[in-house]
Amino acid sequence: MDYEELLREAMRAARATAGRGRIADYIPALAGADPHAFGMAIATVDGQVHGVGDWERPFSIQSVSKLFSLVLVLAHGGDALWRRVGREPSGNPFNSLVQLENEQGIPRNPFINAGALVVTDRLLSLTGDAAGQVRELLRAESGNPDLATDRDIAASEAAHGHLNAALAHFLASHGNLENEVEQVLEHYYGQCAIAASCRDLALAGRFLAHHGLRVGGARLLSGSDAKRVNAVLLTCGTYDAAGDFAYRVGLPGKSGVGGGVLAVVPGRAALCAWGPALDAAGNSVAAVAALDAFTTATGLSVF
Repeated sequence: MDYEELLREAMRAARATAGRGRIADYIPALAGADPHAFGMAIATVDGQVHGVGDWERPFSIQSVSKLFSLVLVLAHGGDALWRRVGREPSGNPFNSLVQLENEQGIPRNPFINAGALVVTDRLLSLTGDAAGQVRELLRAESGNPDLATDRDIAASEAAHGHLNAALAHFLASHGNLENEVEQVLEHYYGQCAIAASCRDLALAGRFLAHHGLRVGGARLLSGSDAKRVNAVLLTCGTYDAAGDFAYRVGLPGKSGVGGGVLAVVPGRAALCAWGPALDAAGNSVAAVAALDAFTTATGLSVF
């Protein structure tokens, strides 16, 4: 395939969405993002890397980090995690306190905020440094040793993270946190505020296309666990718009309110698209349009 031309076509589809969506200004440090920025990259399992637009420009990965923290817990033999968090689509906003209360402190899936707090808590118990472990995995798989947490964004999230704090305290009240609430929140914000580019994330996510094999050939996940993570990405990775994402894009994917969307073509490649303006569900308008155009043109879909 001519990936360069396919990415250019996808970028044209993204540019056609100009003026739609809004920046995630409830995190003040994200409010200044350029709504017209766009980048997209593909990293294939056979070693090709291609990109267009602002594909090497770092942005705040936000909830895309939740994928990597989940993978690290599972890589530590974390099947017991599934007794503390479910695997079902939420059907509610990603920060819903009502849903957590209705389900007695067991989050619906690991990609909504409450579920990600439980995953971060478990990774903290396993390693002592949840945010650091996510950063190191991203650095190793992307080949970018300079990839780091943006401390200003982490501080902004902490200063305005009252609902996340409420979720964490509610989890703790149900015995579903092993560590202190403040410590879990610190690591959660630290991983969400990692700055990475489309290139970095496409390379870092390639192991899910390669059946759990890392860039050097070592196994991070079993083939079975890689399949299961991709399944949860497909059904839960784009908040309460997972059905629409599956309908339009047809790939497992994880979005973040920084505007990034990481998608996986099993057996072939990982893709990352980025545009800061979000739809009502919190997914990038431009990134979803670009991924839709790419899979429509190529037929690369799980369906």
